[in-house]
Amino acid sequence: MAVRQHLYALAAEGVVASTADPNGVGRPAKQWHLTPAADVFFPHGYAELTAELLSSMAHAFGQSGLDKIIDIRLRDQIDAYRDRMAKDRTVARRVRRLVEIRNAEGYMAAAMKDGDGFLLVENHCPICAAARACTGLCKAELELFETVLGDGVTVERTDHILAGARRCAYRITKAGSRAA
Repeated sequence: MAVRQHLYALAAEGVVASTADPNGVGRPAKQWHLTPAADVFFPHGYAELTAELLSSMAHAFGQSGLDKIIDIRLRDQIDAYRDRMAKDRTVARRVRRLVEIRNAEGYMAAAMKDGDGFLLVENHCPICAAARACTGLCKAELELFETVLGDGVTVERTDHILAGARRCAYRITKAGSRAA
């Protein structure tokens, strides 16, 4: 009974769920299983694996080969972002859409008006371990933002998690203007 009470408490938190197993006579047995919410309690090696793969690619193909792989990823991202931003005609709308896209990718992004431009803030970096192993990913990110936000837009990184900041932040302005 004590175990069942613990299972019910975990189910209330969304960590486990049960299904009825009508097997035999009497009340159906419950089959308990973990939900995706339980994933946080178990170690994952994705970040380490990604960093190791990047290191192995650089070793196998050289820095130029790794740069080529990053460039291919960048082009794919640009295509995907542009598809999602196709109807957004103004810089303000493109910035809002960029925030939506980045949030869907886990960046905890927000944007606010900043003088005559915008400040894009990313409070989380889901690729931080990979970016530590390969700083080319951060460089590509700047190019991604400038490309999808359109001609005449300048993006400047003002805060960088890899440099010790608590977040990554980008000042977005029209070329030739100065943000406050």
